[in-house]
Amino acid sequence: MSEIRRIIELYKNKEKLPSDIVVEFFERAKKNEFNSFISFNENVLEEAKKLDKKVKEGKIEGRLFGIPVSIKDNILVKGLKCTCASKVLENYIAPYDATVIEKLKEEGALIIGKTNMDEFAMGSSNEYSAFGSASNPFDRERVPGGSSGGSAISVSAGEAPLSLGSDTGGSIRLPASFCGVYGLKPTYGAVSRYGLIAFASSLDQIGPFARCIEDVEILFDIIKGKDERDKTSTNYPEEEIKPSYPLKIGVLKDSFSNKVEEEIKTSLEEFIRLLEKEKIAQFKEFNMETFDYAIAVYYIVACAEASSNLARYDGVLYGFICKDNNLWDMYEKTRTEGFGEEVKRRIILGTFVLKSGYYEEYYVKAQKARTKILKEFLKNFEEFHLLLMPVSPVLPFKKGEKLKDPISMYLSDIFTVSVNLAGLPAITFPFKLSKKGLPIGFQFVSKFFMEKLFFKVLKKIEKTIHG
Repeated sequence: MSEIRRIIELYKNKEKLPSDIVVEFFERAKKNEFNSFISFNENVLEEAKKLDKKVKEGKIEGRLFGIPVSIKDNILVKGLKCTCASKVLENYIAPYDATVIEKLKEEGALIIGKTNMDEFAMGSSNEYSAFGSASNPFDRERVPGGSSGGSAISVSAGEAPLSLGSDTGGSIRLPASFCGVYGLKPTYGAVSRYGLIAFASSLDQIGPFARCIEDVEILFDIIKGKDERDKTSTNYPEEEIKPSYPLKIGVLKDSFSNKVEEEIKTSLEEFIRLLEKEKIAQFKEFNMETFDYAIAVYYIVACAEASSNLARYDGVLYGFICKDNNLWDMYEKTRTEGFGEEVKRRIILGTFVLKSGYYEEYYVKAQKARTKILKEFLKNFEEFHLLLMPVSPVLPFKKGEKLKDPISMYLSDIFTVSVNLAGLPAITFPFKLSKKGLPIGFQFVSKFFMEKLFFKVLKKIEKTIHG
């Protein structure tokens, strides 16, 4: 059931007040059992009490009136810390609200805190955080996925009914899958990035987490749309989408390769049989030849953009500083001590591929390959309404398991990075639990601005699976 509708009904019936709901979620969140939060909004109860008066007067104003929301710690919320899980920004206070935060507040949402993440959103496990790794709520010895691990945990563990994260190469979809919740990576440009601290500007996109598809739809509808402060954002098409069943859905051939864990493959086959039996979809395998070099292309493009975006953290204007009499030594010490190992690794790689003599060989070639990836996706959409594939080739892995082998960690994103390179929308949905009680999720990918198709189809699937 929709948590948004449940809470709004409680207010309408005057069974509970916003302060009651905030206390319910905030107390659970403050325990921070899974290290899902970096900081909290200590004024949230005071903000909720102001809404109590409106409930008593019968004035429920806004689609998120009195609904607690957690926010990934790379999205600015005025007056709260925004650290990006990095020592470089450990005491940085946001001077303004991101556009998505303005929109949430206009609808009456209450921001309860900032969630843990991989430093500067660089990671797939939430182990690269200056504030300690987060834990999967299904098994504390395992990772929650990254980089938006804290946001996924907060929703999965009932610490917040809704959350916002960001997805650069799978950073919403992977933790959503690992934590058994829904996570939407919108079409690039569908949601304003103003107020999102940049990792890779041509790939980053803000999106929602929730426990049911209806709540994802509501949250997306609120945050979407053009923003003059983000020139890459655009007006979202409002035409209605009426799917005709059975849909034609393509299943990625690589989903059944030996790179994918056996239980994920058998679960995918079970999911396909279920949808065919209910006449929701007809399935056919499709191939993506560009998947063979997608990881390489992604890490060239993303690291090049990160090298440029993170150049501003030099100890001069704001954030962490290592003082030294020599300016260049100050830069070096600040960045050496302020950034974690994974961030430094990606900055070095990005700086290398942008270097004179290597730019054409690596960065320009990667951008050409990126165009080929998009073209191959679009060719497949000539035949299919949606594409289906795993989110990760593996189930949630144990903490520390992949830290000594960065390439192994990067390969966790093999099914997600292509979507970001193409700018397409994708959504992760929870299907079932593995034999060890770990969540198994899959993802749908669609053409640009077809999020409404996700919502229609997944409501039908959700009803079929969960009744």
